[in-house]
Amino acid sequence: MPRYIFITGGVVSSLGKGLGAAALAALLQARGYKVRLRKLDPYLNVDPGTMSPTQHGEVFVTDDGAETDLDLGHYERFTGVHARKSDNVTTGRIYSDVLARERRGDYLGATIQVIPHVTDAIKAFVKSNHEDEDFILCEIGGTVGDIESLPFLEAIRQLGNELGREQTCFLHVTLLPYIAAAGELKTKPTQHSVKELQSVGIQPDILLCRTEHPLPDEQRGKIGLFCNIRESAVILGLDVNNIYEVPLSYHEQGLDREVVRHFGLEDKAPDLTAWQRICDGIASPDSEVTIAIVGKYTSLQDSYKSLGEALFHGGIANRTKVNIEWIDSELFETEDAAIEALHHVSGILVPGGFGERGSEGKIRAIQFAREHAIPYFGICFGMQMAVLETARNIAGMSGAGSSEFGTPEISLVGLMTEWTSGNATQQRSADDDLGGTMRLGAYPCLLEAGTLAHQLYGSEEISERHRHRYEVNIAYSDTLEAAGMKLSGLSPDGHLPEIVERPDHPFFVAVQFHPELKSKPFDPHPLFTGFVAASMEKSRLV
Repeated sequence: MPRYIFITGGVVSSLGKGLGAAALAALLQARGYKVRLRKLDPYLNVDPGTMSPTQHGEVFVTDDGAETDLDLGHYERFTGVHARKSDNVTTGRIYSDVLARERRGDYLGATIQVIPHVTDAIKAFVKSNHEDEDFILCEIGGTVGDIESLPFLEAIRQLGNELGREQTCFLHVTLLPYIAAAGELKTKPTQHSVKELQSVGIQPDILLCRTEHPLPDEQRGKIGLFCNIRESAVILGLDVNNIYEVPLSYHEQGLDREVVRHFGLEDKAPDLTAWQRICDGIASPDSEVTIAIVGKYTSLQDSYKSLGEALFHGGIANRTKVNIEWIDSELFETEDAAIEALHHVSGILVPGGFGERGSEGKIRAIQFAREHAIPYFGICFGMQMAVLETARNIAGMSGAGSSEFGTPEISLVGLMTEWTSGNATQQRSADDDLGGTMRLGAYPCLLEAGTLAHQLYGSEEISERHRHRYEVNIAYSDTLEAAGMKLSGLSPDGHLPEIVERPDHPFFVAVQFHPELKSKPFDPHPLFTGFVAASMEKSRLV
């Protein structure tokens, strides 16, 4: 049976619970332990798949096709452990499952209640689908005091009693605000947050206090006294220059030491050389490069969280600092002069998205990249728009469009109605629900030898994660190739274009899948490494 660490948050949101959980998992890994991370989300959506990116941030897709919270991206990037469907659950999913069981009669006519039926379902989720992990880290979304979180807090309270302190640890993340007028850190918000947690029966074992300033010993002792916790278990979460410094910072503050102490384990020094190497590379780049991301959800950068991190990883691989300019694609539709702003960037990336808004602006940005020999990288929707740009402006198919936007004269991009998933055939129609009906998860792709994609990957067969309903129509492949666009990657059955590129361009690659989801700081994705390298070459030529 693994040991469980439950991470809760208080005072305010956005304190970095997910990042803290990922950093702690990385530190336990560095001590030789096997870890898995899970996220319990209190919202009523069954999953984040139909939620607005500008409200919730990106949807992180797992190999087995789950649409999950963006924190699972942090988990993967920091540990390299691929998340699964069983690593993220919402209140909506829990209630859906409980109600489905009630309709089947599984409860034998019992009155269905939050306690025990909902809490039992949560506990079953936490304890399910284990392998040989030493630690399971469970992050509870939201903040203590939120009415939505109460069933989850009750469930982990029960687990703490059932499993005992030998197998459970409660880590509470709080805020220590600095009042500039008083010139001091205030501990009262943390005290109140802990009391709120204690009111539902949970006594935290470790406090991770997010702050911008060092904590005087007197204040640390005060927190320990009033929160009923060892002084050494009051850990500071200080601000750092980049997120990949967090494991090193938290280790310096003693977070992992307190965890192993709590469980009575040997306090052996972790091997942090990989993290030190990453941070050294970030701190001392050899050059800089500016890349424009032309998207439609730029008002919230968390909408493209994995994308931004993958570019960062490409910079690490090339020992260069990547400066990102976020540009709303709609600007290129309303302001003719706006496109000229792309002259000073060394690379252009068009990411995924849904719907017609901003699509013509993306096409204009792609045309600019093609005509001015600026490295271009298209992802998902960015590939579809790249194909439309070639079709309209080179192949003479002025009526080419996507059926996502209506009924175009030429449906170059159309709704996927059938595809192979393992040994099964998946079928969809335009009338299906939006949630969970896309082509989701990891699928194989065959690369043509001699192409740029094949050169970058160094392999003839790859596996990448997908999240889309629409696909480029393979029937137009000859027309596209005659216009200079090479279909360099196809599904194994040859029916689905997965990668396109332009051999007549310094770097023009567009993919239907989402490579950013598999990039890690210690294992940068080859497409992002190649794109950043090409952008660096472009910056030298300017």
